[in-house]
Amino acid sequence: MPRSFVLPDLGEGLTEAEIVTVLVGEGDAIAEDAPLLEVETDKATVEIPSPFGGRVARIHVRPGQTVHVGDVLVTFDDAPAGAATPQAAAPASGAAPARSPASARPAPEAVASRGGGPVAATPATRRLAREIGVDLRAVRATGPGGRATDDDVRAAAAGPRAPAPAPAAPAKPERPAVAKPLVTVGLEPPPLPAFEQWGPVERQPLSHLRRTIAERMTLSATLVPHVTHFDRADVTELDAIIRRSVEPGRDRGVTLTLTSFLLKAAALALREHPQFNASLDAAAGELIVKRYCHLGVAVATDRGLIVPVLRDVDRKPLVDLQRELAALAERVRAGRATLDDLRGGTFTITNLGALGGTGAIPIINYPEVAILGVARAREEPVVREGAIVPRVLLPLTLTFDHRVADGADGARFAAAIVRRLEAPERLLLDW
Repeated sequence: MPRSFVLPDLGEGLTEAEIVTVLVGEGDAIAEDAPLLEVETDKATVEIPSPFGGRVARIHVRPGQTVHVGDVLVTFDDAPAGAATPQAAAPASGAAPARSPASARPAPEAVASRGGGPVAATPATRRLAREIGVDLRAVRATGPGGRATDDDVRAAAAGPRAPAPAPAAPAKPERPAVAKPLVTVGLEPPPLPAFEQWGPVERQPLSHLRRTIAERMTLSATLVPHVTHFDRADVTELDAIIRRSVEPGRDRGVTLTLTSFLLKAAALALREHPQFNASLDAAAGELIVKRYCHLGVAVATDRGLIVPVLRDVDRKPLVDLQRELAALAERVRAGRATLDDLRGGTFTITNLGALGGTGAIPIINYPEVAILGVARAREEPVVREGAIVPRVLLPLTLTFDHRVADGADGARFAAAIVRRLEAPERLLLDW
C-alpha cells in the first residue's frame, strides 16, 4: 500500500521550510532512516531522514519550493522484504510532476516521521546509527536541544531497544507552495513602477533565509526605537597579545581572535548592565532580564547572514570560547548548524572588521534589546602625555532599544566594554 511522508513538525512553532536538496530519486529503494531531503527553516539547514524503508514512487517537491507542516513530500511504494538499501546522496533531477486528478487507487497512508518530528542528530551520528543498526527513534538523546550524540547511539546499541514511537496523525492534503508577502508591520508599501519601461529586468525570488532576514529586520526597525552610541577602544595591547598567541596557539590547535575577546568583554559588561541582557514585554509593561548570557555572533555565508549562539559566555575561559566559536562558525558556513545552534541569544555582536569600513549602525536582533557593531581596527596617531604615538584603535557602535535604556545607560555600557578591551589581562582572568 502506498505511504506518504509529510513535512513533520520541526518544533519551536515552525510552520514552513524551503526545500534545499532532494537526496533521492524516483524509483530508488531506500532504507529506513536514510537521508531523504535537506530543508532550510529559520536559518538552519536540517537533514530529514526517511521514516521507513521502501521504494520512492513519487517526489512531490523540488529545490527552492516552500512547504508547510503536513504537506506531502514523498510517496513510497512498499518494497519487497530486504530490497531496500541505502542510497548515496544524489540530488533528484528536476522538478516533480504536477499533481494528477484523483484515481481509483487507494489513497496514500500519511505517516509523519518520529512521532511528529525528526530525531535531531548530525549526519555523522545518523551514519553511525545506520552502520551499527540502531533505530534513532529508540535512542535516548542527551545532547543540546534534544540532539542525539554518538555516545547516545552507542549506548542504545549496548542496551535494550525501546519501541519506536507510533506514527502521527494523518497528513494534511498536499497544497502548492505560494509565496507570502513580506511582513510589513501594518505598513502597506506603495506599488512599484513598471521598471521594464526603462530597460530589461529580471525577477529573482528571495530565498527562505533572505525572506526571514527581511521580515525580522522590518519588524525590528519598525517596532523598536533604535539609538546608537559610537565609541573607540585602544586595543594596542590586545592586538599584541593576539599576534603573540598565533604561533603557540597553532601548536595547540586554537588561535585566539579579536571576536573571542569581544565576546568575553561584552559578557562581563552585561553583568554590570543587565538591562541590555533582556527583552521587553511591551504588552505587560515588563523588562525580562535574563540571568544567562548566550551571545550571538553574526556570520556571513553564501546564503546570507546567520547568527549562531554561544552559551554561557560569561562562565567560559577565552580558549574554550575560541574553540566553540571556530566550530560553530564552521558548522554554519557548511550548512550544518542545528536549530539549537541558532536560538536563545540574549545579545549579538556583528564584526565587519575583515571587510573594511570605518563603522556601521546595526539593527537590533529582535527580541533582544541591543547589538554591538565592530569595524576594522586601524593604527592611528594619538596624543599621549603631549607626544604623538601610534595606537591601534577599534571603532565600536552600540545600538540599543531606547525604550529600555537612556543614552547615558548606553554610554556607560559601551565604556564597560571598552575598559575591558583596553585591559586584556582582565579578560584572560575573567575580571
